[in-house]
Amino acid sequence: MADVSLKEVTLIVGVVTACYWNSLFCGFVFDDVSAILDNKDLHPSTPLKTLFQNDFWGTPMSEERSHKSYRPLTVLTFRLNYLLSELKPTSYHLLNMIFHAGVSVIFLKVCKLFLDNRSSVIASLLFAVHPVHTEAVTGVVGRAELLSSIFFLAAFLSYTKSKGPNNSIVWTPIALTVFLVAVATLCKEQGITVVGICCVYEVFIAQRYTLPLLCTTAGQFLRGKSSIPFSMLQTLIKLIVLMFSTLLLVVIRVQVIQSQLPVFTRFDNPAAVSPTPTRQLTFNYLLPVNAWLLLNPSELCCDWTMGTIPLIESFLDIRNVATFTFFCLLGALGVFSLRYPGDSSKTVLMALCLMALPFIPASNLFFPVGFVVAERVLYVPSMGFCILVAHGWHKISNRSVFKKLSWVCLSLVIFTHALKTLHRNWDWESEYTLFMSALKVNKNNAKLWNNVGHALENEKNFERALKYFLQATRVQPDDIGAHMNVGRTYKNLNRTKEAEKSYMMAKSLMPQIIPGKKYAARIAPNHLNVYINLANLIRVDESRLEEADQLYRQAISMRPDFKQAYISRGELLLKMNKPSQAKEAYLKALELDRNNADLWYNLAIVYIELKEPSEALKNFNYALELNPKHKLALFNSAILMQESGEVKLRPEARKRLLSYLSEEPQDANGYFNLGMLAMDDKKDSEAEMWMRKAIKLQADFRSALFNLALLYSQTAKDLMALPVLEELLKYYPDHIKGLILKGDILMNQKKDILGAKKCFEKILELDPRNVQGKHNLCVVYFEEKDLLKAERCLLETLALAPHEEYIQRHLNIVRDKISSTTLIEQPIFPIRKTAGVHRDKIPTKNVKEISEPRSTEVIKTGDNNSQSKSNKQSGENIDKETAHKTTKEIKEIEKKRVAALKRLEEIERILNGE
Repeated sequence: MADVSLKEVTLIVGVVTACYWNSLFCGFVFDDVSAILDNKDLHPSTPLKTLFQNDFWGTPMSEERSHKSYRPLTVLTFRLNYLLSELKPTSYHLLNMIFHAGVSVIFLKVCKLFLDNRSSVIASLLFAVHPVHTEAVTGVVGRAELLSSIFFLAAFLSYTKSKGPNNSIVWTPIALTVFLVAVATLCKEQGITVVGICCVYEVFIAQRYTLPLLCTTAGQFLRGKSSIPFSMLQTLIKLIVLMFSTLLLVVIRVQVIQSQLPVFTRFDNPAAVSPTPTRQLTFNYLLPVNAWLLLNPSELCCDWTMGTIPLIESFLDIRNVATFTFFCLLGALGVFSLRYPGDSSKTVLMALCLMALPFIPASNLFFPVGFVVAERVLYVPSMGFCILVAHGWHKISNRSVFKKLSWVCLSLVIFTHALKTLHRNWDWESEYTLFMSALKVNKNNAKLWNNVGHALENEKNFERALKYFLQATRVQPDDIGAHMNVGRTYKNLNRTKEAEKSYMMAKSLMPQIIPGKKYAARIAPNHLNVYINLANLIRVDESRLEEADQLYRQAISMRPDFKQAYISRGELLLKMNKPSQAKEAYLKALELDRNNADLWYNLAIVYIELKEPSEALKNFNYALELNPKHKLALFNSAILMQESGEVKLRPEARKRLLSYLSEEPQDANGYFNLGMLAMDDKKDSEAEMWMRKAIKLQADFRSALFNLALLYSQTAKDLMALPVLEELLKYYPDHIKGLILKGDILMNQKKDILGAKKCFEKILELDPRNVQGKHNLCVVYFEEKDLLKAERCLLETLALAPHEEYIQRHLNIVRDKISSTTLIEQPIFPIRKTAGVHRDKIPTKNVKEISEPRSTEVIKTGDNNSQSKSNKQSGENIDKETAHKTTKEIKEIEKKRVAALKRLEEIERILNGE
């Protein structure tokens, strides 16, 4: 085995860099969204063991909707990228490029087992620049191919060292081979096929058998004319070890997928659900299609599902000629490689093995897969193709008449392939460029039209997106997802009638429910979202809530484990004021997913509606255990603690609000509620600071403005409260409590009776039955010495609130004042003492407002596209007038009541001449 020189490594790495440097500017597209952006297994907060319990896309292997693609080591490298740069795509693409360079160098070493140095370098260069590899290298999810190939080739190279002197067995390389095969399989399933290549290598290369020789030896042994040769016995032992190890790996793999094959629909792979002979004819035709992509990669497409390749339904279809020709050529090469001895036949044999064996899992010949053609699965098979081309070139170039022409052709192929690869990388820059490039190749794939629409939809270009979604429905009229996309886009354009019509069309295409059968009629899980989307659309109409509930229940009947249906139904039941049933819906969803922080949060909201704050707090805490940074749980649990009035909970409430603000530093609500906590703790300066921060972020924050003014009033800073109240009333001129407080300050502190009068009159314009405003206006009349008007005013106020004792007392005071002719005129209630003279007056009635916004909405489910994503809503600024009173408020009101009673008794004594 020749060593790889530094010069050769530099050449290969340089060529890979030249071809793929522009891939570093590409983003996450197509399958990258599910495998990277939506995959929680990449996050450091997810336990490492979860990677070995979930599939490649982050779905638990135990779930039926799982693709059963078990590649934990590949996901582990994604997680490493996330630690380095989170979701910045450059590092992901850079690592893919490095892996491709590594595979190309290791492949060069493998080539030197069967080719001369020059042909080996040519094969490696062809592999490095082949355009069909762009999906595996530039598409981040293609890393599974790259990693698996590294260990695939390493396992094969290790096995080539298992033959010792005199045909003895060297067990260390075999043990290392088995280990590397297991690692390759944990990167991608096709890694296990290297065992087959090792077996072929052992029999036909290491032992130099040919098929006729094997048949002759076996025949003689069966006829008893000879015994098994020692070399063949050694070979059998090695093959048995390899096969037993492979069988063990297969058994483990079957256990991992829990003996279930992945579920695919007819849209993923139409031939898989077609009858005989359509299925067989189509699947066999796919083999020459893949071979043609290796031979002529001029038209590449990121997605070959749906109607990309029409089904072959008859033996008379002209495409069967291509299938027949392909198998004839393959058979001829196979016969040549197995029948004749010599280095050339052995090289062809290994090239064919590298082409065929790794492709078997993706061939659809033995079990269906979720695609028709996928360029990335040709990554390893292309190695055999490159060896075959390099070997053929070597044969031709050895003839002097073709030598120059062969060099020219080879240089042209490598150069054009490199340019094609470089150009193809730009197609992967964004989803829009990728799918538009695919439409140039294939216009019969509805999925491509849908995906271009999704790309435009993400840019909020709904009008253009709608055109592509409508075209998808024309290309594939029975595509449920396309009709759902049309409906969602109509909804985004506020064309609800058309949206409902499209959703109804998608619903009509759904198969009928089969009682007792799970996954009825092979329904794609995302297609069930049509029920969710339609229900979410019609529930806007209050008269159709029951109809929406029926849709949720229908989705649940089709899939009892459809978690999203329970979540959406729980939200609807809350809207219908049925919290007990909503609780049942969320508990059912939690049975399906107990590690979902959003579900625990939603259940907490239900308990708030059920007036069970302690249970609500428990569920908020469960949500925070699963996700310590769950913003809504942090915020609302803190408010719940504050509302409880328990002093011991306030430090934790403050801690959670501070944690919330570290995630949402621009949310004024957080600062406001910190201010309210500080007011409860009588930390006036701190409360002022938080209120000021809230107002700075949101100048028209109603509750923050009022409570800051109230804070100033309570701390004898009434004049500082006035400008705050002016700001409040600028934004909210009908804020009654603000007007009451302003009038009180103007009257008691500024002695601006006219200004106070305007405030109280404004209140009565807004609410003629407002007792506080009416009473305070009566006080103004008294201060203006219009006693008759004050009497009439108090009579009207008493009619509004006949049970308020203070109004009757003040009325008696005014009447006594009117009837008295001897009493020197003076105000009634004391404001302050000056020169030993009491200046009294009837007290105005003030009010305290405690108003805090609470984001107690459930985590909602909006319209879902073909890639289901978890939808979360952050809290909104909601200014609510709450009916409850804090402990502090109650104490303040009690103090004022006692003081008012004392003053009334004093005034009555004065009036009675005591």
